[in-house]
Amino acid sequence: MIGGLRGFMFDVDGTLVLGDRSGHGYEVLPGAVDVLERLNRDGIPFVLLTNGSATPPAVQAAKLRDVGLPVADDRMLTPSSVVADYFRRRGIRRVLVLGTRGVGHALTELGIEVRHPGDFGAGEAEAVYVGWHPDCTMPDIEAAANAIWQGAGFYVASSVPFFATRGGRSIGYSHAIVAAIRSLTKTPAKILGKPSREAFRFVARRLGVPARAIGVVGDDPALEIGMARRAGATGFGVATGLTDRAAWLAQPPARQAHHVLDAVGDLLALATAEEAA
Repeated sequence: MIGGLRGFMFDVDGTLVLGDRSGHGYEVLPGAVDVLERLNRDGIPFVLLTNGSATPPAVQAAKLRDVGLPVADDRMLTPSSVVADYFRRRGIRRVLVLGTRGVGHALTELGIEVRHPGDFGAGEAEAVYVGWHPDCTMPDIEAAANAIWQGAGFYVASSVPFFATRGGRSIGYSHAIVAAIRSLTKTPAKILGKPSREAFRFVARRLGVPARAIGVVGDDPALEIGMARRAGATGFGVATGLTDRAAWLAQPPARQAHHVLDAVGDLLALATAEEAA
């Protein structure tokens, strides 16, 4: 389609849609439907990887289909998809989750025991996983700290401070929760959502495409484009979310998009220009 790319990863919020904090009332961004339909028609695999962890992937895919995006359930990924695979590969079987019930869904599907604060006895949790948790309380933070002090690993879906919504940027709750736990325990959290290497490797396996042949499309220089640059993929920065065109052009080399697009639909214009050349 573009430069010999054989697969694509798309961000969701600020790239394909703008929603509210609850993930409802999506506004589809210009060209999003057309791009995904073109990829489907051409047989080019793609996945959507959001850093939002509140909703199970199949439920999220259904919401996007409701507003016209042709996204099959298996094309929709969340950080919990990555986390579940990571824990399974490492034999982690019991996880204390700080998050809504949807955060642990992907883990449960792989047979990992998911509990919430107050459910585990002392020392039983092998890992603490922080996801979307708007109702986090101090007892939740204390439970996580106690588990870490007793040997549990510390993991987070996403620790970005902001994400794009129709009302402008909104804060990422996980960022604040992780900061509180780290302050208490002096233990850094391992990020398993974007822009982690684990997340990109998971995407590449799902696409069945080598890193150099993957296009990564998103609105955040530190997440999608930083991820693409480190992996040797091609980064496309869109100006419909957190980052406008001027800000994209001012990024340092490690976060500089290979292509800056006014909207995701401009991918089709790039493809047409290559076909005409």
